[in-house]
Amino acid sequence: MNKYDMSERNQWKKILSRMALVLISVVIIVLFIPRNSGPQFRYDVGKPWMYGSLIAKFDFPIYKTDEAIKQERDSLLRNFEPYFNFKENMESAQMTRFFEDFTGGLPGMPATYTNIVADKLHQLYKSGIMGATEFSSIAQDTTKMIRVIDGKTAYSVRISRVLSTMTAYEQIYLDERLAPYRAQLQRCNLNEYIEPNLIYDKERSEAEKNDLLGQIPLASGMVLAGQKIVDRGEIVDDYTFRVLSSFEKETQRRSASTTAVPSTIAGQVIFVSLFIILFTMYLGMFRRDYFSKPRSIAMLYAMITVFPILVSLMIEHNVFSVYILPFAMAPIFIRVFMDSRTAFLTHIVMVMLCAAAVKYQYEFIIVQLVAGLVAIYSLRELSQRGQLFKTALFVTLASCAIYFALQLMTDNTFTTIDNSMYKYFVINGIMLLFVYPLMLIIEKTFGFISNVTLIELSNTSKDLLRRLSEVAPGTFQHSIMVSNLASAIAEKIGAKAQLVRTGALYHDIGKMQNPAFFTENQNGVNPLDNMSRIDAAHIVINHVTDGLKLAEKYNLPGVIKDFISTHHGAGMTKYFYVSYRNEHPDEPIDDSLFTYPGPNPFTREQAILMMADSVEAAARSLPEYTEFSISNIVNKIVDGQLKEGYFEYCPITFHDIAMAKQVLIERLKSIYHTRVSYPELKKPALKRDDEE
Repeated sequence: MNKYDMSERNQWKKILSRMALVLISVVIIVLFIPRNSGPQFRYDVGKPWMYGSLIAKFDFPIYKTDEAIKQERDSLLRNFEPYFNFKENMESAQMTRFFEDFTGGLPGMPATYTNIVADKLHQLYKSGIMGATEFSSIAQDTTKMIRVIDGKTAYSVRISRVLSTMTAYEQIYLDERLAPYRAQLQRCNLNEYIEPNLIYDKERSEAEKNDLLGQIPLASGMVLAGQKIVDRGEIVDDYTFRVLSSFEKETQRRSASTTAVPSTIAGQVIFVSLFIILFTMYLGMFRRDYFSKPRSIAMLYAMITVFPILVSLMIEHNVFSVYILPFAMAPIFIRVFMDSRTAFLTHIVMVMLCAAAVKYQYEFIIVQLVAGLVAIYSLRELSQRGQLFKTALFVTLASCAIYFALQLMTDNTFTTIDNSMYKYFVINGIMLLFVYPLMLIIEKTFGFISNVTLIELSNTSKDLLRRLSEVAPGTFQHSIMVSNLASAIAEKIGAKAQLVRTGALYHDIGKMQNPAFFTENQNGVNPLDNMSRIDAAHIVINHVTDGLKLAEKYNLPGVIKDFISTHHGAGMTKYFYVSYRNEHPDEPIDDSLFTYPGPNPFTREQAILMMADSVEAAARSLPEYTEFSISNIVNKIVDGQLKEGYFEYCPITFHDIAMAKQVLIERLKSIYHTRVSYPELKKPALKRDDEE
């Protein structure tokens, strides 16, 4: 297979993978979106109708409010008579036990008192005895009636005429005939012979209650198809509120039918697909650098998928309010790792997809768009924790302000403003602070690096840099100089200054393996002079591979490793190569023995480092530092790199290179203090004595 066929195959593979990503995103989002179709309006009693004229498209009943239905239920239940079965055999069983236990009479009492107690127990059982639990739940209302079933007959009894097991026991001691012997009666434990003979019939009571409640009509009127419900600007009164609520309820009931669900899903698929396809087109047309990187596009699609899923779950299960979700977190991540325009467009797509599951879409979209814009504007670069606190505060204040404005536009008065939403905005701002710890997860998952991490890595007291300063102090100072030059160039041309600064600090860490073989660490003696040119070149070239090994050992990010591998590109160690050719003019030379492993720079920041590194090293060898000598060496080195094709696959412009040379010249002039040579004062000639 030739190179062209391979390229075409890779192109088709990339296209198919992106199509699969779009399809998976659409399926996942649609799978979670609730199936609540129909119109979704926001309205309150005493406030104007904000939408157009609403006409009924079908007949529907006007449902009563929950409060009205509850009042009718309570009214019916006050007259409801629960059923109790009268157990006649309960008395006979307990009386038999009583006479068996006291055949010799009650202790300490005359024999006639046994019959008196038995007669009292008979009267109690005749009145009816209920369990303490059932009695306490009914007896609160003394006018309450119960329905007693005795065989095939049923009759109503007022609860005040019925006894509980406790009151029945107390009635025995209230009998005047037994008053003289109360102490003796207490020792007889007469409560053991008092058992309920009115047993609650739960099944019959519940059936009767359900039949009674089933007679309550849920509706009080009808609205016919074609009838106007409300018009724009009309004040929503109690009746109109009931009609609108009934209309939404009936619409949802109809949409739950088997014919409505497929149409709802079809609409959701079209809605979600349209936004994701438009987002994909934007990436393919305007952000191909992100579109070609699997990790970048994975993070973008993860952002526009995760939040709609969370919103759908919260709506479906009625958990808290969707306004506590920190939607501004997504544009913050994308702004920090990518750019503002992509962050804003991603935020728009994400909010619109979330709105498909939210009831009051207009309000939700406006609030979240403002929050996202404020987050992007207030956090251009995340380099300190304090910046995140400011952003969270600004987002919270902006959300509160825009919501307050929306309320004023619809309520027209301060007295009716709903303040319950503001607590959700505060919670949202607090949750937005979790951006800081989550950023590490995003970096590890998708291979990005933030300014916070770069600043931490550029701390010269870190293990690797501290070791570099101790083992190879000359290389460390060279790296500091290069980092300052490179970051100055990056700031001038609009590149990532902190990234190139950090990369410059680590680009020569491989020299720690053999520091004495590099000029900046030597004190007059160069051990390479006593070695063959090939071996010397091998040692110098190896500082790139040694640096990559150290970077791997210390878990440095991939973008920092790229600076190590590209700062010499696929160039040659010209000093040793030219020397070898001069020494062996007639021998064939294997150029790979004198060539760095590469690759050449493929980002602007890597190109900046290559220029700054080469120029700074060459400037050290200048015999004198004048404006001409510095300008000459800078132009010679940078133009040579450009001519040899080091920047061929790097997105750096001629204008960027010209600005880079200008910055290098100015900075080196400042570093080496070049100045105009001052003229020497000529001494006057001495006069001879005869001239005086």
